[in-house]
Amino acid sequence: MPVVTALRERPRGRVEVELDGVPWRLVPADTIVRSGLFVGRALDREAARALGRELRRAEALGAAVRALRFRDLSRRRLEERLARRGTRAVARAEAIGALERAGLVDDGRVASARAEALAARGYGDAAIRFDLEQEGLAGESVAEALAALESARDSEAGIVILTQEVGAMMQQEVDMLRFGGGLPMVVEIPGARGPLAGRRSLSDVIRQAIGVRV
Repeated sequence: MPVVTALRERPRGRVEVELDGVPWRLVPADTIVRSGLFVGRALDREAARALGRELRRAEALGAAVRALRFRDLSRRRLEERLARRGTRAVARAEAIGALERAGLVDDGRVASARAEALAARGYGDAAIRFDLEQEGLAGESVAEALAALESARDSEAGIVILTQEVGAMMQQEVDMLRFGGGLPMVVEIPGARGPLAGRRSLSDVIRQAIGVRV
């Protein structure tokens, strides 16, 4: 039975595992901790299963983060992407659960942004509801998004604040409001994941608006 004879730190948060004096493989550092590997431990069936489970979890989390790099996805859409990659159900659930706790997966945010973009393109409530449901968004998230749209329609807004992600999805409509004169005034701010490439940070927006550095 092979024995772990060395654990060597490598760049990019990796650790090289040595078995019986021979380099075996590079693994993420956190999988070493979570699987309980240490120098001198035999890589028996229990240890191998624990390491395999943690490697699958880390791979699923990495794939999910990459999928979210350029746009928000609903929980269902993200799960479908991971499933197509062959990610096991347990690893999918753990990865998506971790991203939900971190605020990177938020069906309410996805529903609101998509509903705003569709409404700006002339979609009615029924069409918006159908689209959101096709995205796999829960009824509660859909209802909240539609309620927010109705509230916005009923108000005489002097200023509309959008995240940069939503603004990018409906750029033509935003430009018409911004350069058309009059109200509402449109302000774009960074979303939860920070400013888009080439866009201003939230502190820049505040400094330009009121002249205060934050």
